[in-house]
Amino acid sequence: MTAQFVRLGETARSPVTIEVDGVALEALAGDTLMVALLTHGKRLRMSEFGDGPRAGFCLMGACQDCMVWTPEGRKLRACDTPVSPGLRIVTSLPETAWPALVS
Repeated sequence: MTAQFVRLGETARSPVTIEVDGVALEALAGDTLMVALLTHGKRLRMSEFGDGPRAGFCLMGACQDCMVWTPEGRKLRACDTPVSPGLRIVTSLPETAWPALVS
């Protein structure tokens, strides 16, 4: 799969390993989740409303189109969340988050 973003500079930063949907991905220190995900693929997540893949929209934390989750169900905005070693995320709304949506 071709990536949505292509890294042109700042390639000397330290590598950081994160886990996305159970798969280890390498990002660089200082990357946001959005940069990390879109340098590896064309989408950030699948919409929880069933209307397809999402890749972000506003790029400044206002629209929530870039929302991803921790495996425990905590929401993270990919556009303004920095990567950190060992960070684990999922790109589809986890079942653990459903009770919070209906209560």
